[in-house]
Amino acid sequence: MWCADNWKDYEILDTSSGEKLERWGDYLLVRPDPQVIWKTNKTNPGWTKRNAHYHRSTKGGGEWEFFDLPKQWTIQYDTAFGKNLKFCLKPFSFKHTGLFPEQAVNWDWFGKKIASAKRPVKVLNLFAYTGGATLAAAAAGASVTHVDASKGMVTWAKENAAASGLSDAPIRWLVDDCKKFVEREIRRGNHYDGIIMDPPSYGRGPKGEIWKIEDNIHEFIQLTAKLLSDEPLFFLINSYTTGLAPAVLTYMLSTEVKLAHGGKISSEEIGLRVKDNGLILPCGASGRWEK
Repeated sequence: MWCADNWKDYEILDTSSGEKLERWGDYLLVRPDPQVIWKTNKTNPGWTKRNAHYHRSTKGGGEWEFFDLPKQWTIQYDTAFGKNLKFCLKPFSFKHTGLFPEQAVNWDWFGKKIASAKRPVKVLNLFAYTGGATLAAAAAGASVTHVDASKGMVTWAKENAAASGLSDAPIRWLVDDCKKFVEREIRRGNHYDGIIMDPPSYGRGPKGEIWKIEDNIHEFIQLTAKLLSDEPLFFLINSYTTGLAPAVLTYMLSTEVKLAHGGKISSEEIGLRVKDNGLILPCGASGRWEK
């Protein structure tokens, strides 16, 4: 398992009864997590000193209960390639804060590859959300194309870039349907040295098109692999769907990327360590191809 162990401003303190107790900078949050199926004793005092608590509804969704939490605050991540990234956090729908901290283990991996390439590197980040991977790639020295269908998420990503001192970095910000963008890039003849994709488990397009990761991901990898340059560095797929095991990611990367470009593939669960007991909470899986 790949574990994001280098955070100073974030940690999971404890987990129990379908929830996790987290420290985000100076603030404690309690949020639901479907992996937490155990009911261990809640001995950490943070459970009762939380600044906010997201309560899941039996009817789906849920709502935040706030005790003492600002509308927005900032945390920092010190990367393994010597750059510091800052993220603006704010609680919003479906328990989210605007960041998936477990992804830091991937930022460090591809950031070091970009920084050591000693040549111009172009990176495409698809389903790019609030830009964690975009900022990591740009800070490492890449030119980045950031694509997400949500205008709000792209605006938030720009705020994170400004907080990280990357407002003038070579980042192209695009609000677009990822599949349609990839199809247009193929027609334009554009190519990238690194590709990152973080597809949702389920989603709807602007015209009601349904995206289900199990049904659509292989075709999308096939399509996106056509954008790799003649000297590609890496291809990264992230999955939060428990049914998409690391071996499945390896299989698809092998047939669609390794056959054409050689290189090597590694896929693992990714996770975050729980401070109170040293165990790891799984947070999905990642598949990595690299030259």
